[in-house]
Amino acid sequence: MRHLILFLYFLMAALAIPGQANAEDGYDLWLRYRPIEPARHIVYDGFTALLVVEGRSPTLDAAARELQMGIGGMLGHRMPLVPGVVADGAIVIGTPASSPIIAGLNLPLGSLGSEGFVIRSVRIGGKDATVIAANSDIGVLYGVFRFLREIQLAERIDKLDIADAPKLQRRVLNHWDNLDRHVERGYSGLSLWDWQTLPTFRDPRYTDYARANASIGINGVVLNNVNANATILTAPWLVKVKALADIFRPYGIRVYLTARFSAPIEIGGLKSADPLDPAVAAWWKAKIDEIYAVIPDFGGFLIKANSEGQPGPQDYKRNHADGANMLADSLKPHGGIVMWRAFVYSAENADDRAKQAYSEFQPLDGQFRDNVMVQVKNGAIDFQPREPFHPLFGAMPRTPLMMEFQITKEYLGFNTHLVYLGPMWKEALHADTFRPTKGNSVASILEKPVDPGAVTGMAGVANIGNDRNWSGSQFAQSNWYAFGRFAWNPEDSADTIARDWAAMTWSDDPAVVDAIATMMMGSREAVVDYMTPLGLAHLMATGHHYGPAPWVSDLARPEWNPAYYHKADANGIGFDRTKSGSNAVAQYAAPLAEQFGSVKKTPEEFLLWFHHLPWDYRLRSGQTLWDGLITHYDKGVDYVRGMIATWDSLKGKIDDQRWEETHMFLEIQLQEAQWWRDASIAYFQSISKRPLPEGHAPPPHDLDWYKAIQNPYAPGRS
Repeated sequence: MRHLILFLYFLMAALAIPGQANAEDGYDLWLRYRPIEPARHIVYDGFTALLVVEGRSPTLDAAARELQMGIGGMLGHRMPLVPGVVADGAIVIGTPASSPIIAGLNLPLGSLGSEGFVIRSVRIGGKDATVIAANSDIGVLYGVFRFLREIQLAERIDKLDIADAPKLQRRVLNHWDNLDRHVERGYSGLSLWDWQTLPTFRDPRYTDYARANASIGINGVVLNNVNANATILTAPWLVKVKALADIFRPYGIRVYLTARFSAPIEIGGLKSADPLDPAVAAWWKAKIDEIYAVIPDFGGFLIKANSEGQPGPQDYKRNHADGANMLADSLKPHGGIVMWRAFVYSAENADDRAKQAYSEFQPLDGQFRDNVMVQVKNGAIDFQPREPFHPLFGAMPRTPLMMEFQITKEYLGFNTHLVYLGPMWKEALHADTFRPTKGNSVASILEKPVDPGAVTGMAGVANIGNDRNWSGSQFAQSNWYAFGRFAWNPEDSADTIARDWAAMTWSDDPAVVDAIATMMMGSREAVVDYMTPLGLAHLMATGHHYGPAPWVSDLARPEWNPAYYHKADANGIGFDRTKSGSNAVAQYAAPLAEQFGSVKKTPEEFLLWFHHLPWDYRLRSGQTLWDGLITHYDKGVDYVRGMIATWDSLKGKIDDQRWEETHMFLEIQLQEAQWWRDASIAYFQSISKRPLPEGHAPPPHDLDWYKAIQNPYAPGRS
């Protein structure tokens, strides 16, 4: 390779925009492809950006277009396509099957599967070139996005030697979108899917959505809500689904549907949905065959059954495996899978809600078909700001388990709070299950197939809507991006992901990237502090989950009441999940059960999750529990103030439009963090009867004032 030089000064001078960058609205996400500053980016001087593509397919065409768009936007090259002629600086893309040039290079593709890729700087016929190669066209596309990321991040591209492949097979977004375009727990406008105009009108935005997903390796999309409507399985709607599948296919994305378990009754005219009834099984087989006749690469079904009022096999005294296997048997010949959610709890079950999923599913280990994935939330309750990892991970060694994260921040301030979820997800993925021995993390369990034919995967509840910026706010985009990166590689670094996203989304100025990434990395801990410190959980107002309401205790179902989760009384606070309480600790491996069962050994971030403790219990800091709670509340609010100060320092270094929007949202976050702090302290002080520690201001209003706040029209309701 030739020596590195600063390149394209004359071109960049022509393209450079004096002063501030052009206004942006966030539509381009992390694929902005803006002109780069030559002082920060270098390539080898032979870079001509001729694009050599041998073979044609919709996916290779998409890869070529992306390279032309990216190189053209960042470097100003027109990047012409040339057939099989390699000049100095050319980029050659393809597979050994499509490209004789690549076939002759004997690249190490054998272990990279159907989605991995190699990016390598090579000599071809005496010419310096860059090769992006894979075993399949979709692998090539993934490699193209990775190559463009290297340029966006100012990495050297003259001595590339990258080989990468996903560690999980199914990397899926779950859209909780209803057929009327309302999005349950959505804070970003209406559903992207305009069912009224499909299949005829194919919004160009659908392609941009597919591009964004492919750029981070997401390869599946569940189009409809887990609280399903059987109508989507009817012939007129399958034609609409097909239109989306056709758009997504070149980008390696399969479509999935949430199937309502009672569909044989509701749209099939049967009198039963009993999974062991041959007529029911026959109806589902016919329906699945019909779907595959319309969409040959259909991914399969997501099922929410016997949870929160949804129908399921237990309605017929069958178990979850009976229901899942009946569907899996008909999907298997087509290559489809069933993603069966383990999110179950019942008002009729008096046991600790945190225990119920384990109690129902763990005894079924080994009874599910290998194309069934039991989809398990990261924690045992419900996407809380902090939960210990779900005890099912590691406890079902003969069953494929699929992580379910929530990208949309139902319990973390909706779209307006700047909360980067990377550290939260990394905390769950890194957790040691001690099953069967120490050193078996949740991530390693997800990555290892339970047998050679079993599937692996990760799902994320999408935060995407038809807002211009996709996610309702600029920083909410980071969680969509981070999910894709973790689904590709659960061992990835939350900090690295944050820095990459910041550089591609906001600025390539290292000082700006450092400031933004630092804000992001502490933001999740801040929301824990001002909402649910020291292991508290589910203190949000009921129904919409907007704002604090730890005082609610009069709802019909016990587990819908925030008071159920904190159990504060005159003596103390916290949920006793030790042997003296619900004994939820017993659902973990013995070393963890012993740790969580001991108040002295339990990490303080989970203290009140596992223990009911006196208000004057001494924390490791020496503070009483009561004083420690107040300290955490104020620490969380102060962090938001610090984020505002950091953001103020960036004014003029990023575009005005996105800076101003984010600044206003941070002001909302500060107001609501203060509300959380004040309302929580007012309530818990009414129970503890303790004074605030010195230096901490009392809430400005009495408890009744906070209780009177109502938000009946908060967004995202179920």
